[in-house]
Amino acid sequence: MKRTLMTAAAACALTLGLAGCAGMSNGWTDADEAALDAMEESAANAPAADARFDSTAAGATAFVADAETRLAALSEEAARIQWTRATNITHDTMWLESRINAEYTELQVELANGAAAFNDVEVPEDVRRKLNLLRLGIVLPAPNKPGAAAELADITTRLDSTYATGKFEFKGEQITLDEATILMAESRDPAELEALYEGWRTISPVMADDYARMVEIANEGSRELGFADTGAMWRAGYDMEPDAFAAETDRLWAQVKPFYENLHCYVRNRLNAKYGDEVQPETGPIRADLLGNMWSQQWGNIYDVVAPTTGGESSYDLTQLLVSKGFDAEKMVRTGENFYVSMGLAPLPQTFWERSMITRPEGREVVCHASAWDLDNEEDIRIKMCTQVNGDDFYTVHHELGHNYYQRAYKDQPFLFKNGANDGFHEAIGDFVGLSALTPTYLNQIGLLDTVPGEEEDIPFLLKMALDKIAFLPFGLMVDRWRWDVFDGETSPAEYNDAWTANMLRYQGLVPPGPRPENAFDPGAKYHIPGNTPYTRYFLAHIYQFQFHQAACEQAGWTGPLHRCSIYGDKEVGERFNAMMEMGQSRPWPEAMQAFTGQRENDASAIAAYFAPLDAWLTEQNRGEDCGWEA
Repeated sequence: MKRTLMTAAAACALTLGLAGCAGMSNGWTDADEAALDAMEESAANAPAADARFDSTAAGATAFVADAETRLAALSEEAARIQWTRATNITHDTMWLESRINAEYTELQVELANGAAAFNDVEVPEDVRRKLNLLRLGIVLPAPNKPGAAAELADITTRLDSTYATGKFEFKGEQITLDEATILMAESRDPAELEALYEGWRTISPVMADDYARMVEIANEGSRELGFADTGAMWRAGYDMEPDAFAAETDRLWAQVKPFYENLHCYVRNRLNAKYGDEVQPETGPIRADLLGNMWSQQWGNIYDVVAPTTGGESSYDLTQLLVSKGFDAEKMVRTGENFYVSMGLAPLPQTFWERSMITRPEGREVVCHASAWDLDNEEDIRIKMCTQVNGDDFYTVHHELGHNYYQRAYKDQPFLFKNGANDGFHEAIGDFVGLSALTPTYLNQIGLLDTVPGEEEDIPFLLKMALDKIAFLPFGLMVDRWRWDVFDGETSPAEYNDAWTANMLRYQGLVPPGPRPENAFDPGAKYHIPGNTPYTRYFLAHIYQFQFHQAACEQAGWTGPLHRCSIYGDKEVGERFNAMMEMGQSRPWPEAMQAFTGQRENDASAIAAYFAPLDAWLTEQNRGEDCGWEA
């Protein structure tokens, strides 16, 4: 993931912003303008227009230029404070971050209201776009009243740090999420898995009251900006009305849901075969802790449990290959950098290697959640990871560097355009490269595999990919569906956990291993909830990456199966890829999509093309099974 600059209220304009700020439009329609113009209704609560700038086109241009200068200056200061807190969590660094977050939020609110003063002024297209970005560029807006921004900043910094420093007792010892994650991936003991699953969720009940108060403050701020609630503001950033965007994600989900249900049915059958009816019934939902991931969002860690009994076996294990070749954390990152360089992009700056946090440091608390950072809006790009030598982090490295290369590609854009075409783009860039990076074709190209396996290994390869890519899709939807209901009041604080569990069942077909405690706040055990990172971007990214991959492979002249294509070393693809990235947020996202893929719309059909052999195989394996579940 790309690091959101303001943990408390990330500004879309900031180049640290996690992929491209939700809540901001990228191709302004009448629906977007209606939402934006509603801000005028809150004029009584807004400060007066800045007297320095006349209500003219020239005044608007000068206002935007001044706003960009102020945002750029404060964003670098904020970025460096946030980096310090994320890589050294102490009372003092939390205090510093909370204060800078509040200062930035107050500036955002001031500029959003200032931009509204030019709603009826005829201005050049690029100026209008920047005014719109200013008006919609706040992930969690504080209301325009004394102390609100400071309170919001205190709460969100506290939530983020509570998550980052969370530990729980397991077998008589206090363990971190890093340690629990490894154990959960490797254990096949249902009692142990249940203890790990439930143990990590003991860190989050303390967050619930803070979270409810944060929702109240952010909703008040969102209403001042003309939105019904914060969730509606987040959904307003996709060139359509908020409800229409929700319907669009439903449409995309409908394209891939049958495949997910096919995968779910097969995995449930294999889990039943291993654990028996008492642990995993042969019908209905899957027990969530059996899937090898703390949040059951990716299932690749249990490949050994669900591997085909017929139809071929995989001849290699990526983690074992990396270990056997003597990879360490830095070599993992340098290998990822080499992929981008092979496409004609410049190497990372030396400061990247000097300033990044690539492994967990000893003797201090840090945020280990992998993220990519741009600290000065120019060349000071970094990653923050507690990298381990395994297949998951090999992929993650390629993903995070995608953020860094995107950040550097658009660094010459005006400040407000230094971001992804939409938030899904920023996540999809690295995932698109990762699709090549996991192929046996690429592993052979870089010397990890001596030979590329034949088509007899296609089903094992595609099953591994589906366990991560397809299994993620419903989770990518459910996180924000839960938040949208929280923001609009449909889900009350007393219903937070029940609603989360209901979403797990509805979208994923999963249930917790046992009854949840009365005070449970399971959403807080997922980083993006206390970290206040809009999540639908990840769902979109899982659609976009396959669109990008299919287009790139066609450009490269690839004629084999799509799942075997690697664009490593293809400089022509790299040139077109970089041209799209250089656009940043300067143009509506359909134009960026078209620049690289030739398409202007979201389309999940590339997923069907990529996984077609596996879907057919799963259908055969599931013959006679009672697939599905009741929500």
